Formats: sequence, structure tokens, C-alpha cells
Amino acid sequence: MESSEERVVAVIMVGGPTKGTRFRPLSFNIPKPLFPLAGQPMVHHPISACKRVDCSIPIPNLAQVYLIGFYEEREFTLYVSSISSELKVPVRYLREDKPHGSAGGLYNFRDLIMEDDPVLIFYSSFSILSHIVLLNCDVCCNFPLPDMLEAHRRYGGMGTILVIKVSVYFFLQVSAETANQFGELVADPVTNELLHYTEKPETFVSDRINCGVYIFTPDIFTAIQGVSTQRKDRANLRRISSFEALQSATKLACARITCSKLSCSMWANTERTLPTDFVRLDQDILSPLAGKKQLYTYETLDFWEQIKTPGMSLKCSALYLAQFRFTSPHLLASGDGTKSATIIGDVYVHPSAKVHPTAKIGPNVSISANARVGAGVRLISCIILDDVEIKENAVVMHAIVGWKSSIGKWSRVQESREI
Repeated sequence: MESSEERVVAVIMVGGPTKGTRFRPLSFNIPKPLFPLAGQPMVHHPISACKRVDCSIPIPNLAQVYLIGFYEEREFTLYVSSISSELKVPVRYLREDKPHGSAGGLYNFRDLIMEDDPVLIFYSSFSILSHIVLLNCDVCCNFPLPDMLEAHRRYGGMGTILVIKVSVYFFLQVSAETANQFGELVADPVTNELLHYTEKPETFVSDRINCGVYIFTPDIFTAIQGVSTQRKDRANLRRISSFEALQSATKLACARITCSKLSCSMWANTERTLPTDFVRLDQDILSPLAGKKQLYTYETLDFWEQIKTPGMSLKCSALYLAQFRFTSPHLLASGDGTKSATIIGDVYVHPSAKVHPTAKIGPNVSISANARVGAGVRLISCIILDDVEIKENAVVMHAIVGWKSSIGKWSRVQESREI
């Protein structure tokens, strides 16, 4: 019996406390993926985008969302439970025991990821192909997954990469001086096949960059395994060569110290090689497979940013607030200054926050749980975190006010150029 049902598994890489140190000091208090942007945890935005895939026709059912990282499981327990109930899709956090690389981490949990049967099944001449959606948590974009999935199915390759042409995107400017900040690529202008990929090159290669959003077939696991196997074979060959060289050196050595120095040098060279189970998605998978009709690109014309610093979180929060107009208008506050505060532009106010009717809020403001905003307060382009008190007639502009902070009467808090 033929069936058109497909199953999609989403994997979101969330990093760990030793990663993303540029986001400090905010990441000292909370895992970076849980920091609120537009009133929602950072990781919530890619998760909700995956859920939109589940609701789109003819995109298949979303079977599971996995978060992979180095944080302690207890730090994600409450959020995972909450988001699973809210979006009605199973979300599970998987903790890596050691670094495996961006592709190795995916492969490390392949058995769990494959539980929902994302495999190629044949029923006579009719085939069902499931997909793995891979996203990075610190990417801010509109995640055009339905259109991307449709393109991926049309290409018929192993993977599709979301890309953006930054030379026509006013939020970013890439030049020869800044090229090493991105993964740059060259694609066929007709077929969109990935022809060349280089991660953070020393010189300018292309104005199209990798957005950190991918769709793969389960064949990605075979590709990762191939890299790991090849690395093991090379390691074994090095060990054999080192042993033979050490034997020869021992026979020819005139003193024990000569042998000792040679042995130490060989072990140092071996230790500098990557572990056999450490596989990088960019250098080890994307670059070698470019030009082999395995990988394709899908270009977005919408917004895209990397969330690397606290200052970028303000910009990305504004982008998500603007997106709410189309995806989640119920999350945006409104008010004209009569019974509630005057709201200008895109603003999120947590239901538990208390805002005085004479306050003027917006644009691009996010107010978190249990915050208290006094009379005459003016807020512009800022993130107000939990339990903050802003007293009468204070002004906060282009700033992030940390948890449980208190801003005094008539105070002014404004952006720092050091952010």
C-alpha cells in the first residue's frame, strides 16, 4: 500500500558553557540558548520554526526535536518540558560527553535520531524520503524551512544549505578584510549545486555565505562515518609508521637520550591530530563534497544574523519582534496611554510584568517576567530581564538591563559603544 507520509527530525546545536564566550557576562547567569530574544528563549525561535514545518502542507510530520550541547541536562529540563507541551512536539536535550565536532555530535546520537525511521523506504516505484533539519542555535533568521524542504526534495541531493548574498543585504557587509568571519561558498547559478566551500577563508572568496541552517537525508550519517573511518585508518598508519621508525632509531641510536627525544617528538605530532570521532561539518563534510552533485544551496532574501555578542542580541530581538507581526501577532503589546502604557512599534511585555499607564514603550522593546516599569518611564530598543524595577521618569535606550536590577528615578541608561 502506497503512503505519502514523511517524517522529519530536527536537530539544534546549542553549544556549551565553554563556547560562545563573547556572549559574556550574560551567559554567566543563564545558558546562552535560553537568553530571551523578543521575550522568548533564543532556542525557541528555531524550534518554533520547525513546528511551522510540521503544520505546513505538504511538509511531513515533525517527529522529534533534539537539542545537542555540552550544558548540564538540569539546565534545560524545565524548558524542554515547557516547550514540548506548548508546541505539542517531543523536544529532548542530549548532552555530549566530549567534543565531537559539529558533524560528529550529530553522528554520536545517530541511533536516537534514527529511532523515528528517517530512512529511504521503497514501495514498488514509490519512495518515501525523510529528512533531518540541522540548525545552529545562535543564528537569527526567519528559518524558511518549508520552502527550503521543497527545494531540497526537488534537488534530490544529500543536503541543502541555506545561504545569503550579503552584498545586497544591508545588515551585513563582507569584504576581503571580513571574509574570514564566515563560511563562504560558490554555487552553480542555474542548478544551485554547491561547487566550492571554504570555512572562514583568509581572503575574499564569495559574497554568498553559509547561514548555518541545513536539511539532510540520512545519507549524512554515511558521509560522517566515512570521514571517521578514514581518520582511523590514517591514525593506524601513523602508529605503524611511528613504531617502525622508532625501532630503526633505537638500533641506530648511540645514546638513550636520542631515542627519548625522538619518541617524544613522534607522540607530540600524533597528539596534534584530530580525534577519530571528531568530525567538522564545514571542513570535513561540506568542502570535500562540494562539486560532487551531493550538496545544493537555497538562498534566502530575508534577514539573517549571527548572535555572538550581547550587542547583537538587541539587534536580533528587534528582528524577531518585527517577524511577530506575521507569525505571532498575539505576542505583541498594544496601548494608547489611556488604560495601558503607550506602545510604539514592536513591543513584547510578559503577562506578569507591571507597566504604568503613563510609561512610553518602544519601538523594539522586550520586557520579561515580573518586571516593574514606573510612571513616566521611557524605554527604547532595549531588553528588560526578569525582576527588574525601573522607577519613575527613568529612561533606558539601546541597552540590556540585567536580572533583578533597579534603575533609580530620573536615571538615564544608554548604549555603550563597547558592546
